[in-house]
Amino acid sequence: MSPDLYFALMLIVKMAVTAAFLLAATITAERAGPLVGGLVATLPISAGPVYIFLALDHDAHFIAQSALGSLVTNAFNVVFALTYALLAQKRNLSVSLAGAFAAWFALTWASGAVAWTLATAIALNAVTIGLAFWLSAPLRHAPMPRVTTRWYDLVLRAAMVALLVGTVVTLSFRIGPTASGNLAVFPIVLTSIMIILHHRVGGPATAAVMANAVIGLGGFGIAVVVLHLTADRLGSPAALSLTLAVSLGCNLLLYFVRQRSMTK
Repeated sequence: MSPDLYFALMLIVKMAVTAAFLLAATITAERAGPLVGGLVATLPISAGPVYIFLALDHDAHFIAQSALGSLVTNAFNVVFALTYALLAQKRNLSVSLAGAFAAWFALTWASGAVAWTLATAIALNAVTIGLAFWLSAPLRHAPMPRVTTRWYDLVLRAAMVALLVGTVVTLSFRIGPTASGNLAVFPIVLTSIMIILHHRVGGPATAAVMANAVIGLGGFGIAVVVLHLTADRLGSPAALSLTLAVSLGCNLLLYFVRQRSMTK
């Protein structure tokens, strides 16, 4: 088998596996309400498989440096979710999504002028998540109507995340670790949820999912810090496994804390 054909076949497999993970997770999110939906949406549903496939093609140092890029972009994803949540209270999907992407791309472009370190990336996330947590507090509790998943919703989600995986894996050899890390956490899952739910349950209900996602992105940020610190020391397989465990643990902890606060 020629190298080009082998690469193409492996790329298709990687895209299909990732799409399957996304479908299972987002269906769960839709049926469990805004809190669980927001937390599930911020698990490494798309970023996790992307990192696994990057680890198959690159060494552990590449993964560690990619994680630093992902940590910076995680803060921009918080702004992305918050901007949509605020706009969606009164605006339609087009305006809300366009505003969210305008903020995301502006921040991404501006970040290129900064020589990011772990300390500055953590500080950026701490400030951004703290402000977003406060601003999104009134938006978290909108009721979520029951929705029926349609086949074309599944196709849309699968296609979007498969395209992301294919793009990152293919470009990673040319754009380097930091840009690969940036792309690995492109807000594809958040976007798919916005597109699918906004027309079906309304802006405020979809915004409630995004407002709860702000909390989950804090846990995801902690997991990415773990990946950056452990990839070189433990190797990619162990570091990625630990990162997944931290992400799941953080979101479970956040879920129980939020549930307990709501019952008081």
